[in-house]
Amino acid sequence: MSAVKLTPEQLKQRVISHTGEDGRLKNALFDLDARTAAILSRRHQISKHFGFTSMLSFSTTVLVSWQAFAVTFQGGLINGGPSTLVYGLIFSFFGSLATAASLAEMASMSPTSGGQYHWVALLAPRRYSILFSWFAGWITAFTRIAVTASVAFLAATMIQGLIILNYPDTYEPQQWHGTLMYWAVTLVIVFINIFGIRIFPHLETLALILHVIFFFCILVPLVHLAPRSSADFVFRSFENNGGWHSDGVSWCIGLLTSTYSFSGVDGVSHMTEEVDNAAVVVPRTMIWSIVVSGILCFGISLAILFSIGDVEAALNSPTTFPIIEIFFNATKSYAATNAMVSALIVSIFFSALGLLASGSRLIWAFARDDGLPFPRYFSHVDNRFGIPVRAILWSAAIIMALGLINIASTTAFNALISLALLGQYTTYVLPTIFILVRRVFLAKNIPFGPWELGRWGVPVNLFTIAFSFITIGFNVLPPYFPVTATNMNYAGVVFGAALIICGILWLLMGQKHYAGPIREVMENGNVRSALLDREVELEHIDRTKQNIA
Repeated sequence: MSAVKLTPEQLKQRVISHTGEDGRLKNALFDLDARTAAILSRRHQISKHFGFTSMLSFSTTVLVSWQAFAVTFQGGLINGGPSTLVYGLIFSFFGSLATAASLAEMASMSPTSGGQYHWVALLAPRRYSILFSWFAGWITAFTRIAVTASVAFLAATMIQGLIILNYPDTYEPQQWHGTLMYWAVTLVIVFINIFGIRIFPHLETLALILHVIFFFCILVPLVHLAPRSSADFVFRSFENNGGWHSDGVSWCIGLLTSTYSFSGVDGVSHMTEEVDNAAVVVPRTMIWSIVVSGILCFGISLAILFSIGDVEAALNSPTTFPIIEIFFNATKSYAATNAMVSALIVSIFFSALGLLASGSRLIWAFARDDGLPFPRYFSHVDNRFGIPVRAILWSAAIIMALGLINIASTTAFNALISLALLGQYTTYVLPTIFILVRRVFLAKNIPFGPWELGRWGVPVNLFTIAFSFITIGFNVLPPYFPVTATNMNYAGVVFGAALIICGILWLLMGQKHYAGPIREVMENGNVRSALLDREVELEHIDRTKQNIA
């Protein structure tokens, strides 16, 4: 199968050349080409700051895989035990790599900040493409907010955990303390995202350097100072302490710990309109970030399991973070523990920094396509900074508002941010299903970008879909039995509520006003007019920017 590779301008000219006098396509085989050209014509490139190195740094530090594993591994230790954290991690790595490859191919075809909702609009059946695009856009927006909030909250509660470690007799932790720290983290990342945009790529490169240095700064003390677990414990032991009657179900629930560590690979795709040669750079960074993260994550997994010491003491740490207990048990030093935990906090902070940037670009793109209320306001690009400042501030406002819920109930807050993993994989599997169907039945008509899977496309897409459904299916199950209001898994409930909200919004505004990236082609049918009118609009925007400059 030979793929057709054209530049966006060549693709547009090919589409126009196959239109009749009425502007409509003369051959339905060029429908997908017309959709692709329409989506690419939506690109209103904001200031370009990123190249391959800074994008690789961005993607790797947003994933913050080995740090996320170190902080959240207890879920896998309870359900599945060490076998989940070793063999489950390997399975999750390959599942995440396949997912990254599937998304990378679509990012190469359509390198825009819209990401999943643009790919769905491009690949879904013609009749339902706008509707599916609407749902994908809103779910992705909800998810990006939830992921950013969860990471910012993780950094805040780890700071609180350090305070508990250092002042066990005098400090009494309160929920509002965590919220204040959460707000402080959010405000700092907002400030850097706006006022530090010109040095943002350099900050991301610094973050990647620290990402690797911190790994060894934590690995070496654990290996040399901590009590050593047996190889049998690490590679052969299994635990089912979640109360599940089925060991298989328990293992698969524990698998989510490893899957969470690799989630968020789409983050870099929402930055594509700020990247030179995005159709090549972005797919490569998506793949390499998973590879780098997988190597480091597997290393920290073995280090933690071999150095865990008293499992019960770690799981019942008053800091609520077993990794803090493991660090202290290994070093017997408050100073060393503070330094090691601070390294994790700094890395998680950099992740939140990138997540806010990525999420705000998605919201900006969705507003540009009339997917949000007040689209002209939120799709505005600030002339001074060359970025969507209003979208950043709106994202931050929602994230901070979620902190108010935590003051009343941490359970309710965790229920809202539980959408993160479930929502992400739902938006990953949708476009993957659509491209697989087209690959099987209409392979010669897919306008692949410069980065494609070729003959590996079908098996990789199939593995991605299977892995996504495993993640989605077990993500809605409760982690423990008996189920209580506190340990209940609210991800399914929150996701269902999000779908209902999306449906209501579609009925109230979407079906009337959502000018998705391909509506001009899908509804009006006048492809020639749609593409040429958009070209005139972009030329007007460019002239306006030049006059302001």
